[in-house]
Amino acid sequence: MKKYLILSILSLFIGLSALAQKNEFNPIETGVTSLSIAPDARGASMGDTGAATDPDANSQFWNPSKYAFAYSQGAASLSYTPWLRKLVNDIFLANVAGYWKIGSGDNQAVSASLRYFSLGEFTSNDQSGAVGQSLNPYEMSFDIGYSRKLSEKFSMGVVFRYIYSDLGFSDSYAGDQSTGASAFAADISGYYTTYPIIGRNECQWSWGWNLSNIGSKVAYNNGSQPAFLPTTLRLGTMFMFPLADYHTLSFALDLNKLLVPAKPRESDYDDTTEGQVEYLDALEKWENMSPITGIFKSFSDAPGGMKEELREINWSLGAEYSYNQQFFLRAGYYHESSYKGNRQYFSMGAGFSLNVLRLDASYMMATAQTSPLDQTLRFTLTFDMDGLKNLMGGRRR
Repeated sequence: MKKYLILSILSLFIGLSALAQKNEFNPIETGVTSLSIAPDARGASMGDTGAATDPDANSQFWNPSKYAFAYSQGAASLSYTPWLRKLVNDIFLANVAGYWKIGSGDNQAVSASLRYFSLGEFTSNDQSGAVGQSLNPYEMSFDIGYSRKLSEKFSMGVVFRYIYSDLGFSDSYAGDQSTGASAFAADISGYYTTYPIIGRNECQWSWGWNLSNIGSKVAYNNGSQPAFLPTTLRLGTMFMFPLADYHTLSFALDLNKLLVPAKPRESDYDDTTEGQVEYLDALEKWENMSPITGIFKSFSDAPGGMKEELREINWSLGAEYSYNQQFFLRAGYYHESSYKGNRQYFSMGAGFSLNVLRLDASYMMATAQTSPLDQTLRFTLTFDMDGLKNLMGGRRR
């Protein structure tokens, strides 16, 4: 008999709240929910903002088109996040990302990232309560991207991604062999930045957008349990101004929405034979709906109308103080409607940069003390290729 951990795992990912009214609590269900977790400490410490912030090695997740405006020839980063550490100590997200500028005009870049989400170790029990198999469910993805400046102020980027999710196991005695679920997806993004003069100061104002994880469904249980990928539209802006020599302060705002149709709820239909038939028909249409159709359907499928559609928009605010691009202090806030998951938290962090490497750390404080996301830590180590070249060149001399 095949068993899956999908529902329990997804509830841990999004930290569902029981505070919302039962008849209105309707979070969007997706597969491979770990794709929505911010991988790096910088973006996480600014309230999960990154659509329009300055480019860095982890822009692959937030907005890959920013790589075309990167200052360095290349960079690579390694991030580590102990996840849900208030509940368990063996769930984590590891992420490797980087880019390299190509061509002679400093207007193109290639990029790649690899993320691995481990859900620790589970031990199954059979119907009699005897200890069964040991499970090590995980999800991973690998992607490559390309970005290019289309003008002095605007760039676009594309990313192609392979996804693998292994959340189940098989009962070998019953001859039931479980396999993981695979999917392919793509991102498309844009980034615009300008430098207005305000007073006597040259400031920076940037806008960005990223449509991510457009792709096939993941089919669990040999295709009988299809799930939408977490296709997301992220919009953002950032404004930076100098406080004094070597001192700058920037503010960022991101809006994001899952472009996934809401799963029909039985409670929204009459408790009659006709109502149940309508519910089953709606559920079948949802399961058979193509991902592209689902993107358009996601803007008009909420049973509560426009009010519930607005609840599906999450927003985040972030701020970053920089001294000489060597020392950083950051803070932010993330908000999700209590009817859609109730992820609401403050974040803070700091970073220190040398010529070759930069170390960033972040800390999350959920507004609800019972949230499993409270006290989440992230660490990111970034290596700058220009700094490494200069270091190696100095040694040769």
